[in-house]
Amino acid sequence: MAALLVFIVFLVAIAVSVPIGISMILGSAAPIFLMDKGGSIAQLLNNAFSGANSTPILAVPLFILGGVIMAEGGISKKLFNFFAYFVGRLPGGVPCAVVMTCLFYGAISGSGPATTAAVGSMCIPFMVSLGYERRWSAGLIAVAGGLGVIIPPSIPFVLYSLATGVSTGDLFLGGVFPGILIGLFLMAYAVIYCVRKGEDRTLINQKMSELKGQGLGKLFLESFWALLCPVIVLGGIYSGMFTPTEAACVSVFYALVVSLFIYKSIKVEDLVPFLCSSVKTYGGLAFVLAFATAFGRVLSLTKATKIVENFILDNFHSSFTVLTVLVIIFLILGMVMDTGPAIIILAPVLLPAVQNLGVDPVHFGVILVCCLSIGLATPPFGLDLFVAGNLSEEPPMAVARRAVPFIIAFLIALVLITYIPWFSMALVNML
Repeated sequence: MAALLVFIVFLVAIAVSVPIGISMILGSAAPIFLMDKGGSIAQLLNNAFSGANSTPILAVPLFILGGVIMAEGGISKKLFNFFAYFVGRLPGGVPCAVVMTCLFYGAISGSGPATTAAVGSMCIPFMVSLGYERRWSAGLIAVAGGLGVIIPPSIPFVLYSLATGVSTGDLFLGGVFPGILIGLFLMAYAVIYCVRKGEDRTLINQKMSELKGQGLGKLFLESFWALLCPVIVLGGIYSGMFTPTEAACVSVFYALVVSLFIYKSIKVEDLVPFLCSSVKTYGGLAFVLAFATAFGRVLSLTKATKIVENFILDNFHSSFTVLTVLVIIFLILGMVMDTGPAIIILAPVLLPAVQNLGVDPVHFGVILVCCLSIGLATPPFGLDLFVAGNLSEEPPMAVARRAVPFIIAFLIALVLITYIPWFSMALVNML
């Protein structure tokens, strides 16, 4: 009964538009005040403090700061030029170069909105200048930006690791092939669209000729330091040189050195606004994460986790069935709930049940993050939609309509990722 009360109060608060952080506080406090269960207020506050006072959680603001510095340093343009050099002349080559840039930029920022903002601010005007429809270009960026939370290093994977104790390194490995697969499906649709609708080949070839004129050597040297960032971060983690939190710190210093002294695209006085931007981004998330930890502890004390586990095991007898149901639920939640709180709340509650049905925790984490990343580009609250809409100066819902085919391509890839664990587990088992 206490567990049910927690969920009822939480869901009612969400339904009446109470901020999610406050909703979790109300849900956590309800059984304490009304039923004298779920611990005490002192315990609740202590759990919230311990949730925020965690070394691994420091990786989140550090990855955010590193992404902000890289974005302001013009890294996305150098990456795009490098990929466009190889595929820009092909049918649908420019949109494919955009997806490749999002894939690789995701390995720098770890964030969907950051990837959308950094790549979209440069690519949307460029695509429009080449004759691509503005809303279609924004829809492509909105969906492809979601790759930023799948390709490692990924902030949602760090949060999933914090919530469940699953190895962050394994989760990073698990996201590589799914991210690439989704990118390939997005590129496949972009090529089909461009072949059917046609492109301004004269204008595109002219732009690509200008790019080719710079020479591969120059483009490679310009993009080399951007391309090297994920190699250093991920290589350091898997070689055992540093932990994911230390890797996040390394990414910040690397971004500073590259942007200040190599590309010289930012100045020292720009760092204070960058820090302010990062704090604003992380401030609200930190509050939510702290009380999400407390919310999870209350669910544990009220045996909600065991109740959910028993319900799933009593009603579903195969991993195929339960994953199908959970994917549908995750996709719906992704439309109305932010990625971070959803992971912190759902992962520890559902993981024991799906593990009992033979689902690997890394595979489950990849499915959860992939589903929620689609939510970044779906109305009514898809954050990437609003970012892409602002960049393109188009209404977010108009962008959402043009993003639908890309979302369908994403969903097809999600089906393969969900029911073929190899995509998530191949690198984990290999390394």
